[in-house]
Amino acid sequence: MKTLHPASVAVRSLSRSLNTGFLFFVVGIVASPGGNGTDLLSVFGLVAIGIVVGIVYEFAYYRRFRYELTGDTFDVTSGVLARRDRELPLGRVQNVDIRQNVVGRVLGIAAVHIETAGGGQTEVSLQYVAEAEAHRLRRQLRRGGSATGAESADERARDADDEDEFEPTTDEDVLFEIQPHELAILSVFTIDPGASLLGGIALSFASGLDPTALVPTDRFTWLPGPESGLFTLIWGILLFLLAAWLISAALTFTRYYGFRLTRVDDELYYERGLLQRYSGTIPLEKVQTLTISESIPFRWFGYAALSVETAGYAPGQSDSRGTESAIPLADADRVRELARAIEPFGPIDLESPPRRARERYAVRYLLVVAGVVGIAYALARYTSLVHRWYVLAVLAVLVPLAAHLKWSSRGYRIDGRYFLTRTGFWRRTTKVVPYYRVQAVIHSATIFQRRRRLASVTADTASSATLLGRAATAYDVDSDRGLEMQADIEERLQDRLRARQRQRTVDRWVRDSSDATDDNSTAENDDMS
Repeated sequence: MKTLHPASVAVRSLSRSLNTGFLFFVVGIVASPGGNGTDLLSVFGLVAIGIVVGIVYEFAYYRRFRYELTGDTFDVTSGVLARRDRELPLGRVQNVDIRQNVVGRVLGIAAVHIETAGGGQTEVSLQYVAEAEAHRLRRQLRRGGSATGAESADERARDADDEDEFEPTTDEDVLFEIQPHELAILSVFTIDPGASLLGGIALSFASGLDPTALVPTDRFTWLPGPESGLFTLIWGILLFLLAAWLISAALTFTRYYGFRLTRVDDELYYERGLLQRYSGTIPLEKVQTLTISESIPFRWFGYAALSVETAGYAPGQSDSRGTESAIPLADADRVRELARAIEPFGPIDLESPPRRARERYAVRYLLVVAGVVGIAYALARYTSLVHRWYVLAVLAVLVPLAAHLKWSSRGYRIDGRYFLTRTGFWRRTTKVVPYYRVQAVIHSATIFQRRRRLASVTADTASSATLLGRAATAYDVDSDRGLEMQADIEERLQDRLRARQRQRTVDRWVRDSSDATDDNSTAENDDMS
């Protein structure tokens, strides 16, 4: 069995010792409130003990961590105080991701994260192994454990000699490389939710700025004065949004810098990242759903994005566990071309929901406007933040337009091999689901839908995105039509499963016949010798 890279002790100890050292520092401060020299010496002594404890723990973790790739399983033994033995069947391995931070790239080590079907969490993490070993493990896990005796002599020689060539490139087909202008557009117009917290921190540092220096209210008399509470609120919101946007743009740039997508045999291979480098695989045979996203303002430039979902997990998702970007941003026609290379679906000519669904959206938006006007009235009556509350009633003029845009952005289609759905105006998503990937077909109707004889039909797959409410769903279809769709998809599912089973039987028969022929030829050659 193999061990982790010796440098992993130093890298893991740095993080562990900082955490334990800070914990001991807090304990020392609480236990020594006096603040005299003797107490400070005790505090620093506790910090030193915490650092030593962290280093000792990580050294013990390194000494007791073992892993081995066998013909059928990937075995891992770990644990310092409590031992844990795990055997991962190679047939259940979904994705193998490799991650390198700045320190790892300098030291030539990487973390390997192995995901299995049926869960959205990392099953095994190797932190850290040599960079060449990380790529060797991923290559052999993708082959189903070719590190065993079944591996050919040529493959073993290649793995031994080509340590600098981490991935096989003979059959590599470059599908996509992000261009500088595409990365710039993606960074400028992407808002990362995680940047909101950082934006709040930046806001706290900028709270001492004088807003009147940046907003000359003597020239813009229509603005509320600096003494107004509304002025302070507007200034705070603008500052928060500006900080969140700047930080989000920087994070997006570093995350997708150098994004590259290639195809090797029946798998997609991606790599991305500036400071922290990510690389991983997307097995085409385990793809559950394709999602084409066309968000505003990207649609204005003619761009779209493509993401894929695999069973129970979507690889390398920027720690989001939902879907992985096969293409973060590219020309919309190019995105559809690559999507059809993965799943050869036909034209995206979708059927719209009935017109009474649009009436339902109009009623919903009118209720929202009424709620906003009601809140504004309450603020005007009991506070000084709002005065002309009735001006917000003009939003009712936009209700018909909003309802029409929502209605026109939804649709569905059932063809011979795929179930296609579309929804969303601000972020329009088109999902493509092969029938043989469908786990269940759900026909549902809320009390409001039933009043207008509407329903929603969902094609549930094994993807973890389904658990997050992002399954392929045809919204607000006619209720009777929804029942027909449910029966139709279920029937097509069974037909596709039977066809795939027949194809697998034929392939197995051809393979067995070929092996038997080769064995007979070998036996005849031996007899002649």
